[in-house]
Amino acid sequence: MKKTVLLCTLLMAITAMAMAKNRKVKVITPYGTMIIRLWDQTPKHRDNFLKLSRQHFYDSTLFHRVIKQFMIQGGDPDSKHAKPGAPLGEGDVGYTIPPEFQLDLFHRKGALAAARDDNPTKASSGCQFYIVQGKIFTDEQLDKLEKTRLGGRKIPVDQREVYKTEGGSPHLDQNYTVFGQVIKGMEVIDKIAAVKTDSLNRPLENVPMKIRVIKKWLFF
Repeated sequence: MKKTVLLCTLLMAITAMAMAKNRKVKVITPYGTMIIRLWDQTPKHRDNFLKLSRQHFYDSTLFHRVIKQFMIQGGDPDSKHAKPGAPLGEGDVGYTIPPEFQLDLFHRKGALAAARDDNPTKASSGCQFYIVQGKIFTDEQLDKLEKTRLGGRKIPVDQREVYKTEGGSPHLDQNYTVFGQVIKGMEVIDKIAAVKTDSLNRPLENVPMKIRVIKKWLFF
C-alpha cells in the first residue's frame, strides 16, 4: 500500500514538473496566430502572463503601438474600448514585476518582452508587453551600438551572429525583461508591423488579440 501511494505521489510530482516547463500560449490576431514559448528562467513574468491569459484579460485588447523594424506592443486594458485615434499605453493592472534579466535571453526577432515606464528599478508593467520584429545588423552597426547605446557592454558572439542573420533589437538587452519567444507564426509579426499607423504609432485599423494557454498533459 505504501509503495503504491509513494509511486502515485512521484508520478504526480513528475507530471506537475513536466507541465510547468516551458509553457506555451497562442496569440490569435486577424493576421494569423503566433505560438509563444514562455521561459522558465523568468518565473515571475511567466506566471503572471499565464494568470492573465487564463483570465482572458487580453481578449479584445489591441496591438496599440506598432513600429516597423522595431516591435509590436499590446496589453493595455484601456485599449479594449478605445475610440479611434485615442492615445494608449498608460493602462495597467496596479502592480509591477521585478526585472528578471538573463544573459542568454535577448531581443532577437520574435522575443516576447515586458514593457515598462522609466522607473529606476526597471520593473516591468504588470500587463503590457511587446514582440520584437527588429532588423538585421552588420558588424559595424553592432560595434557602434556597443560603444553608444550599450555603454561599452559587449554583445556575446553567439547573440551577435543572431542579430546579423535573424535580426532583432539589441539596444534593449538587459534593460527590458525578455520572457518568451515566438516559435511559430513569425510572419504574423511582419504583417502587423507593416500596417499603417498614426503619429502615435497606433494602427489606423484596430489589431485586436486573444491569448490562450495551450493545454497539454504530461510532456509539453
